[in-house]
Amino acid sequence: MKILVTSFFSLAALLLLGSFMGLKERPGDHPPQDGHPPKSPRNVIFILTDDHRYDYMGFTGKVPWLRTPNLDRLAREGAYLPNAFVTTSLCSPSRASILTGLFSHTHTIVDNQAPDPGNLSYFPQYLQKADYQTGFFGKWHMGDHSDDPRPGFDHWESFTGQGVYYNPTLNINGTRVSYSDSTYITDLLTEHALDWLEALDKKKPFFMYLSHKAVHAAFQPARRHKGLYKGQKISLPATFDQTKTGEYRNLKWPQWVADQRTSWHGVDYMYHSNADLNELVVDYCETLMGVDESVGAVMEYLRKEGLDASTLVIYMGDNGFSWGEHGLIDKRHFYEESVKVPLLVRCPELFEGGKRPQAMVQNIDIAPTIMAEAGVKQPREMPGVSFIPILTQNNPARSRKEVFYEYYWEYDFPMTPTVFGMRTDQYKYIRYHGIWDRNELYDLQNDPNEMYNLIADPEKQPLIKSMSEALYDWLEGTGGMQIPLKRTVKYRFGDYKHPNEY
Repeated sequence: MKILVTSFFSLAALLLLGSFMGLKERPGDHPPQDGHPPKSPRNVIFILTDDHRYDYMGFTGKVPWLRTPNLDRLAREGAYLPNAFVTTSLCSPSRASILTGLFSHTHTIVDNQAPDPGNLSYFPQYLQKADYQTGFFGKWHMGDHSDDPRPGFDHWESFTGQGVYYNPTLNINGTRVSYSDSTYITDLLTEHALDWLEALDKKKPFFMYLSHKAVHAAFQPARRHKGLYKGQKISLPATFDQTKTGEYRNLKWPQWVADQRTSWHGVDYMYHSNADLNELVVDYCETLMGVDESVGAVMEYLRKEGLDASTLVIYMGDNGFSWGEHGLIDKRHFYEESVKVPLLVRCPELFEGGKRPQAMVQNIDIAPTIMAEAGVKQPREMPGVSFIPILTQNNPARSRKEVFYEYYWEYDFPMTPTVFGMRTDQYKYIRYHGIWDRNELYDLQNDPNEMYNLIADPEKQPLIKSMSEALYDWLEGTGGMQIPLKRTVKYRFGDYKHPNEY
């Protein structure tokens, strides 16, 4: 009888694994794209923001007092994809995945310090070869702090590291220009981006990458928006108190989550200060207003030039952001608010507005999507796929059956362990590496707040085993079975418990 039971669970695990792997992509193994390349290459504008979580927009209703009329318009006239995920919830790895179409363990820019290995190709380089005019404006911060011009862009404007909100210095095509008189970075980048669009050769297609510093901490809104939401408060998330009351133990949360509550990324010692959560949220939302106006200015330019129907506009965040969920702030972990990002897409010539498809997409799909609309062949090493068929043909059969996640322990922020994860439409499995703690499994359909960790549920063990196998299949199939170790010799920036220690 024992043998029969074991065999049954093994078979169940195999069946579950097969269903989870669904459209799992192997490097170079892409299903054919629906339809045909456009008759002429499509103009594309990609707008990236920093730390903008997926539901902090007016139309979602998450924050009743937040107003984002231009982002609302993008959603109304285009599509909002509420299940858009990053492969790593951290600035540099996510930006590298967007530009290369690769997973973090493949491009190896696994944290904000890891350098570009020098062998990467960025998708705008392929657009240049197709006679596109390409321009980059804003935050690069991908593996180092340099503002030097990068391959793939005819026109370049950037700043060092995280940059500053006021009075920035821009590297414009190799020449550094400093601005004063309270020049606000979001406004400056938008103004320069529009000037570049205005001066383009109208006979050639263009790709513009507008990469805002906002809304990264420390949040600083434009002066005209300061005080706009003064005194407003958010509803605290359902998982805010449990690591303070001790209830997290009964819920089977990992101990590291409780320990992080009083840290740089915890609600009781946010950024090593005694700041008020609601005041930080207000600063965050007021800073977002400049981004919303930037989107409006870009859309107005396209309307004025008669390009608004044919231009593909994509708005995205580089990672999500926690505001108290599980007693945490910021990102890095694999909980929903950290790994989900806003993804708004508009192109009336391709699809009608008001769409809200539930299909899962990832940041590795950005490059294939833009390249497909440019009529440029996707390199075989890119594992992502264009998400345009999801919008144009409403074909859920073509959508992902799962997404995978990875985050590698950082020397500067040792509070969060290495994370590997897998998410389907119903379940999320989180597996930790290098720490004596428990893993996590959540039933997202019945527990969207990720409150009840099912990792010890006897009935869920075949499912957990199958998802573990799927994780390793993904890592093995994409060259991810070695953790990319980076040389770091300095004091830890975010470790207040062990100051002045190497």
